[in-house]
Amino acid sequence: MKIVPIDIAHKSFKRKMMGYDAEEVTDFLALVAQEMEAIIHERNKLKEAIREKELQILEYRDRDRILKDTITTAQKMSEKIKSDAERETQIILQDAHQKAEMIVRDSRDSLKNVYKEINEIKKIKLQFESNLKAMLQTHLDLLGKQEQYLPHIPETSRPVSHVTNSSNQASSANTLAERIQREKTFNSNIEIK
Repeated sequence: MKIVPIDIAHKSFKRKMMGYDAEEVTDFLALVAQEMEAIIHERNKLKEAIREKELQILEYRDRDRILKDTITTAQKMSEKIKSDAERETQIILQDAHQKAEMIVRDSRDSLKNVYKEINEIKKIKLQFESNLKAMLQTHLDLLGKQEQYLPHIPETSRPVSHVTNSSNQASSANTLAERIQREKTFNSNIEIK
């Protein structure tokens, strides 16, 4: 049977002879009822505090679970970002290597073309020099043999301007031949170096 403070406060006993003092028993029962009421009140407070603590524990467990999930998600995202960055870095490096190889290949091709053009220009120059030299030699030979083909005019009757003119032509042709020979020697020296 469960006893509550009100039961203690209103409890009555039978009277017997030589029994306990009724007033003293009533006072003691009232005191016990008050103490019991205080204990019950304190017990209810403790139960309420325990219930609040249990709710807080549940809330903390829920927060802990959410925090762990968040940390796990963040770690997975971090690993994914890291792997994506590494993959993108590899792609960028491969692209850069391919572009560099293309640039080097194009440069080599351009250099080959420049060398071909230089050789072609050298061939054209040599051909031009050869043709010019032959033409000059032909003109020099003609100038040297002009006496054979022109009628002989005595020196005294020939006008001075013609004599000066033909000697100037011969000297110009000789000077031009000498310049071509010097330039050819100069170019040969450059090619040797």
